[in-house]
Amino acid sequence: MKTFAAAAALTVLGALAACSTEEDMRAVDAAAEDVSTSDDSSDAPADGVPSPVPEGRVRTTGLVTVLDSGEGPELCLGPVAESLPPQCGGPAVADFEWGDVGSEQASGVTWGQYALTGTFDGTTFTVSDAIPAALYDTVAEPQEEPLAPACDDATTTDTAKSTPEDMDATLAAASALPTYATAWLSGNTINVAVTGDPEGAEAELRRTWGGMLCVTTVDRTEADLDAINRELQAALGEQLLTSGSFAPDSLDAHVVFDDGSIQEWADATWGEGLVRVSSALEPVA
Repeated sequence: MKTFAAAAALTVLGALAACSTEEDMRAVDAAAEDVSTSDDSSDAPADGVPSPVPEGRVRTTGLVTVLDSGEGPELCLGPVAESLPPQCGGPAVADFEWGDVGSEQASGVTWGQYALTGTFDGTTFTVSDAIPAALYDTVAEPQEEPLAPACDDATTTDTAKSTPEDMDATLAAASALPTYATAWLSGNTINVAVTGDPEGAEAELRRTWGGMLCVTTVDRTEADLDAINRELQAALGEQLLTSGSFAPDSLDAHVVFDDGSIQEWADATWGEGLVRVSSALEPVA
């Protein structure tokens, strides 16, 4: 089974994408750049880490890529390399038909996006229903909410110092603060989270930024979250699809399947609410 390495911690929040390239914001593990087959036993979950398998029917949470490079279709629940043809891997798929719409072919590879329903035994996803992307209603899917401002009273000091260049310089200065945790944009407001001395941090950032600014305090630094994320990756192994920080004082972990036991384990290991676990497969009611 071909797999991608789990994504590394995003140390700059997604709302800053306007100031970065798409490549900068992916923040995936370097090993993920090269898709290869791996039977390394180190990918197995560590002792005491749950490895739940659904008992009944499940469905994918939205559209996923199914890809066949010549060895049978695989279910790509994690990252997909944006090449032609795309590259990805995952559990084997059984009882699957490409259908009349939805699939593409290039260089001997067939792929397409589908919403799947079926059963999963931990190794193989057996399909009972497949809806191609062209026939799938994406309107019903919940939309991700952007991060809100960290404070309601953000102010300006000098609107002449609020150019894109000033913003880039301020974000660079923020990341160099000794107590820096993370930063994000909400509209035209720069939000910076630090673990201490917010007044000193704001004074430093005002050297380059006169626009809307909000400095707030959090418990964990960028380095803290990165260390926890590495522990999370090592413990969950191939169960973990992606992980990263998209909000202050938290990590998001997307796993193949969680019946609640992985979330309970994460809460017991790092404290309730720090790691937010989501599942690529969900039970069918």
